[in-house]
Amino acid sequence: MAPFQLDNTLVVGIASSALFDLTESDGVFQAKGEAEYRRYQEANLDNTLAPGVAFPFIKRLLSLNDLDDTSGTPLVEVIVLSRNDPDTGLRVMRSVEAHKLPITRAVFMQGRSPHKFMPAFNMSLFLSANADDVQDAVRQGLPAGRVLESPAVEDESADLRIAFDFDGVLADDASESVMQEGGLPAFHAHEVANLTQPHNPGPLKRFLEAINRIQDFEEQRRLSDSNYRIRVHVALVTARNAPSHERAMTSLKRWGVRVNDAFFLGGVEKANVLEILKPHIFFDDQKGHLESAAKVAPSVHVPFGVINQDRDADRVDELDPTS
Repeated sequence: MAPFQLDNTLVVGIASSALFDLTESDGVFQAKGEAEYRRYQEANLDNTLAPGVAFPFIKRLLSLNDLDDTSGTPLVEVIVLSRNDPDTGLRVMRSVEAHKLPITRAVFMQGRSPHKFMPAFNMSLFLSANADDVQDAVRQGLPAGRVLESPAVEDESADLRIAFDFDGVLADDASESVMQEGGLPAFHAHEVANLTQPHNPGPLKRFLEAINRIQDFEEQRRLSDSNYRIRVHVALVTARNAPSHERAMTSLKRWGVRVNDAFFLGGVEKANVLEILKPHIFFDDQKGHLESAAKVAPSVHVPFGVINQDRDADRVDELDPTS
């Protein structure tokens, strides 16, 4: 039998800490240690874990597999990547089954982050609530984000709404470096001077490409079925404004990707827009923006680029006093 191929599938890795609410389980581990944690998980094996922050996003993402029921290859595959060992991970997989999530693949690594296996599964995104795991993944050039404590968005619609910041998320941080060194006037001058030069892609550009492929399937369905209602909506929510907005759009076009909506806010609080937009997930590289965003939308910190280097260096110093 030929191996199962994931080359044309949107593959997302999800830690149990992002998919489920593990507050009680983590409390047991922190207060009583690993042995008691293992006993607790075994005793609660059939006690289904409650949904976590990323649960509605994952559920809606997986539901898009109904757009293609003929190829035999799913449009979306979600794989659990967990620090649990296989025994304590049983409760996670039973909870997956109880919530009727079509997730069948998992990687359990006792006490270690499994993110290094992302390339083996062709993953374009890894979500976790563990800051260190996400930092390590991004440092290795892997597309990852930390799910922050924020309200999950659950509603009656079948829609999936995804919102991205631009610099340090879809694009690299070259322009952000100019901003940090020279301020806003230097940033705008740099963007105007490089108007026709697209940015280098950032960590989540490939994820947006995969989302766009699913949107192509939706458009085919809409053309063949006038009653079909588009479900996937992608928004750009960025602090850029004119004149720097044009290079962002030029970059998207040159990369061959697209968004449905764009908000060029020029310093206006992003949370004001997100509260109305109600995305099921929002990606940003700046914790300053996310402090308010996380109060109104499920938010993910992508610790990429110059804006996050100081924090990363501080963490290294804490881990190794000789560094």
